[in-house]
Amino acid sequence: MSRSMVLPFALASFIALASTTDVFAHCFVGARFLPATLAIDDPCVADEMSLPTVMWSKTPDMPPATEWDISGEISKRITENFGLSIGETWTQIRQPDGTVNAGFQDLETTFQYQLLKDPSHELALLAGVIVDWGNTGATNSGLGTSYSLVTPTFYFGKGLGDLPDTLSWVRPFAVTGQVGYQIPTSNFDFTQSVFIPQQLVYGASLQYSLPYLKSEVIDLQLPDFFNHLIPIVEANFTTPVANNFGNPYTTTGFLNPGVIWVGSYFQVGLEAVIPINRESGSGVGVLGQLHLYLDDIFPTTIGQPLFGATAAAPRKLTF
Repeated sequence: MSRSMVLPFALASFIALASTTDVFAHCFVGARFLPATLAIDDPCVADEMSLPTVMWSKTPDMPPATEWDISGEISKRITENFGLSIGETWTQIRQPDGTVNAGFQDLETTFQYQLLKDPSHELALLAGVIVDWGNTGATNSGLGTSYSLVTPTFYFGKGLGDLPDTLSWVRPFAVTGQVGYQIPTSNFDFTQSVFIPQQLVYGASLQYSLPYLKSEVIDLQLPDFFNHLIPIVEANFTTPVANNFGNPYTTTGFLNPGVIWVGSYFQVGLEAVIPINRESGSGVGVLGQLHLYLDDIFPTTIGQPLFGATAAAPRKLTF
């Protein structure tokens, strides 16, 4: 199949799938709420907005440069099960000699379809296609590219609430993850005289929900602030797998321990950014995000799907 057919074929396949499960506001699966994670995506379509997401880190160069990434993303349900996200990132890289390179990266869009929500097993499955559109970023600054990237991606989330009561303290745990195959629309970058590899892009999160602990396991009478917390560890990796002639097949990535505070209308997340090797970066960075639940803030207008909206009130967290 030609690469120009990858996106329409994938979209047609996702739209053709039928869902047999209930859909709630943001990512509820039964009693489980899966928050919007900072480094990878959660496994649900929703009406949400991340603004801003801010990351500070150091590049793997010797000596390293400092990098700021400030991004925003808005996600909109087209139907109850099909959604679209649009995101943009502004980057500033300051070299040790004071030279500054800044501009926008390529525009990113994500098309997603909810394959499954199984409340009894707290399981969510999602399929999507991520497209980074070439020539939409600052190509003259090296922050955008002349080619596009198409990444068919599978997402999952699983809460452990279906474990027996003898393992009650484990039940607040949940895992989420995603696996994608990134395909460039060109094999060779003539401006840099390098081959453009196809890459495996993947990641996961392990999270422990104190809201779930209180509502579904035991109320420890903690101060209210702690009942809103979800400690989390995320990991995301990239591995070249094809068309990488003359370059090492080195996996790069980051480990992100942190915490998310969730409220009724928004959440705030803060994580450390730890490179897994020298090729990934230098030192420890930081990642923060303000994430808004549009389906709760505007439940009767922009928080509804464009087509097939229901009159049901959005489901909210209880604390």
